[in-house]
Amino acid sequence: MNFRRKIAIDLGTASVLVYLPNKGVVLNEPSVVAMNSFNSKIISVGKDAKKILGRTPGNIVAKKPLKDGVVADFNSTEKIISYLLRKTLGKSLIRPEVLICVPSQITQVQRRAVIQASKYAGAYNTYLIEEPLAAAIGSGIDVTDARGNIVVDIGGGTTDVAVISMGGIVINKSIPVAGDEFDKKIQDFVQTKYNMIIGESTAEKVKINVGSAYPRDDGELYEIKGRNLVNGLPMHIYVSSKDISVALKKPIDKIVDTVQEVLEQTPAELAADVYERGIIMSGGGCLLKGLDKLISERIGVNARIVDGPITAVVRGTGKSLMWMDKLKEDSDSHQDLRRKVIVSRMR
Repeated sequence: MNFRRKIAIDLGTASVLVYLPNKGVVLNEPSVVAMNSFNSKIISVGKDAKKILGRTPGNIVAKKPLKDGVVADFNSTEKIISYLLRKTLGKSLIRPEVLICVPSQITQVQRRAVIQASKYAGAYNTYLIEEPLAAAIGSGIDVTDARGNIVVDIGGGTTDVAVISMGGIVINKSIPVAGDEFDKKIQDFVQTKYNMIIGESTAEKVKINVGSAYPRDDGELYEIKGRNLVNGLPMHIYVSSKDISVALKKPIDKIVDTVQEVLEQTPAELAADVYERGIIMSGGGCLLKGLDKLISERIGVNARIVDGPITAVVRGTGKSLMWMDKLKEDSDSHQDLRRKVIVSRMR
């Protein structure tokens, strides 16, 4: 009998979410770590660390340990996983088994980095599941069905597009363009047009409040405060939804082009299924106003946002926890939850 506790983690570039069996999503924190650069001691993690992002003195460094969905800083990633395990499970002599979702096209080296960071953080065994598959399961789709579904998961660091059929990913593509790229384009736009520098947190607030895939003529203005690039003094400006839609045009076009590329490579029968069933969108990035409508118009296929898009991936990862024991019977080498392994057990 296995007494080890199981935990599912969505280790995202922007946020980290944790799912526990019989409890659901128990934690949703920004993926930010604040450390003392002198002794590498953790000052804060998550929401508290995000509050001081860009506001720290010289000896304190606040940073995001993941970039484009993969480990960018191994030590910080280990610290944040350790924090998640400690906060959700408490102190225990029995180390837990962990299931982590990752982008669909990361390399074996990047996979091993995630597994090693989890091991050093206190996990007994670590398994990986690809984000589009987890998003599909979390959205309530029957992934074992022979008919095809297309999932567009727009997170913080990456956008994953995948066609899923019979429990596996048929065609997929992952690009490093998502919510964080939206924020960066807003920063670049404000700096270029108004000679003002703003931080990541401010750009994110602009995106949430007036960001749109379509130019809106509602006359709404949003105040932004920052630093004058010329004289270094504080200043403020007002931007409209139309301004921000111009700033976001290039990354949005890249996402739409990626969806089109995947569909162009999709077998004819599955393409017919996709046309009938539509495009399923998940992840925080899909909440950008009008993005689903824009994709529907450009691709010619109805796009819909799933219920609870921010937690869809971690919900799917959590639902997959029950097949971890059966996975061990099939895998005697690397603890890597490859596509089709979980869903083959769902039948």
